[in-house]
Amino acid sequence: MDKRQAQLEQLEQLRKEAQLGGGADRIAAQHKRGKLTARERLDVLLDEGSFRELDMLVRHRSRGFGLEKNKPLGDGVVTGTGTIDGRVVCVFSQDFTVFGGSLSEAHAEKICKIMDLAMKIGAPVIGLNDSGGARIQEGVVSLGGYADVFLRNTLASGVIPQISVILGPCAGGAVYSPAITDFVFMTRGSSYMFVTGPEVVKTVTHEEVTLEELGGADTHASRSGVAHYAAENEVECLLAVRRMLNFVPSNNRDDAPKLPTEDPRERTSDKLDTIVPENPNKPYDMLEVIAEIVDEGDFMEMHADFAPNIIVGFATLDGKPVGIVANQPAQLAGVLDIASSVKGARFVRFCDAFNIPLVVFEDVPGFLPGTDQEWRGIIRHGAKLLYAFCEATVPKITVITRKAYGGAYDVMNSKHIRGDFNFAWPSAEIAVMGAKGAVEILHRKQIKNADNKDEIIKQLEEEYNTTFCNPYIAAERGYIDDVILPRNTRLRLIEALDILETKVDSNPAKKHGNIPL
Repeated sequence: MDKRQAQLEQLEQLRKEAQLGGGADRIAAQHKRGKLTARERLDVLLDEGSFRELDMLVRHRSRGFGLEKNKPLGDGVVTGTGTIDGRVVCVFSQDFTVFGGSLSEAHAEKICKIMDLAMKIGAPVIGLNDSGGARIQEGVVSLGGYADVFLRNTLASGVIPQISVILGPCAGGAVYSPAITDFVFMTRGSSYMFVTGPEVVKTVTHEEVTLEELGGADTHASRSGVAHYAAENEVECLLAVRRMLNFVPSNNRDDAPKLPTEDPRERTSDKLDTIVPENPNKPYDMLEVIAEIVDEGDFMEMHADFAPNIIVGFATLDGKPVGIVANQPAQLAGVLDIASSVKGARFVRFCDAFNIPLVVFEDVPGFLPGTDQEWRGIIRHGAKLLYAFCEATVPKITVITRKAYGGAYDVMNSKHIRGDFNFAWPSAEIAVMGAKGAVEILHRKQIKNADNKDEIIKQLEEEYNTTFCNPYIAAERGYIDDVILPRNTRLRLIEALDILETKVDSNPAKKHGNIPL
């Protein structure tokens, strides 16, 4: 065998060794747990044949604890580039078969390198997390590696989309990188996130809690709000990431790609004319409103199980991606509370950072009252949503379907905070508060002294409704640009988006604002 042939065979042997990860036995164990390997996950996520691996031949440089005798190629993370629907993305996929996917100095360097490349070329970063945390044998070096990743997450925020997919354990310092990224996807029954595990919790607080209860997908998707999407399995989860990226540009200088649609832009919906009940206290499902308006009724809801009284997600109108924020009258009457304010604010800021127009469907009776909300800071947290809408310079369109009461009217992208087009349906009620509360305040003495209180209250409420609970006072002031027929909402939104394609707006020069965190 000549020297050249020997070199080629050596390279082929090294590649085969790297692709085996921690070995056949550990791959089998991974499969037995119902989990894919690091490279199998990339095969699902990326376009077929598009993955180009980088740093396959990296080995760790550690000594002690027997590490010098165990130096697998790749060091527990697969990194590289690929495409999703033809668009370039940068990826890293932690390999649990190698040292439990634990993060070492070399492991962190590989992740940082692919993130640096993503920033240079303006491509999204997708991290597939399946790791036991910091590699204990490396001590502070591994902790430093985490900090190097955190810094890059922070600097990349608002520049390139960052998506974290949790496909195994994610504990301690490892949870803070996903927390900084834009969206967190999890799988039920196999992915976990927590700062301290159940055993430590038991020792410190004496609480008995399972992995799933403490940090499972459903916990974070519904209670903490850490996860934006919970999937039944890994394949569903990775396909959801592919779907979401269709609505998102590659970086903050690009626009989101226009998607093909056969849905006529002038399509009307008679259903919308009667979807709002005549009884103002009766709920309806805002998701049905959205489905009637967006292309093909296709709406990708994010954060669906957390703060369901507000809806956020992606859709297209005439093929153009939009971010939708909507009050949900079928949940807590669509009231704004701490969780929904934080959820909405985070989504609004993402869309604004990445040039995605915002469409708001408003039916909000106000902010949730009570000592629990006040003591936990509804003033501060509610201000986050107000701040997010105020600072956003992307096209912003609001449709008031029914209630727009009190300060919540201002917050939900009103004309006063730079809403570009503000429409209302004829069923809209724009007022400081509902008729019952207003009458009790305005006519307190008259009601107190009346013999026929019920009759007087009914008469006064009718007068209040006639005067204030309609869209026309606001329209007279120019706070509403037009009162539209509900059936025509789709076309009016598409026309508004066309007009706003050349919109230019900016905020005063500053290092950054101080959002009420």
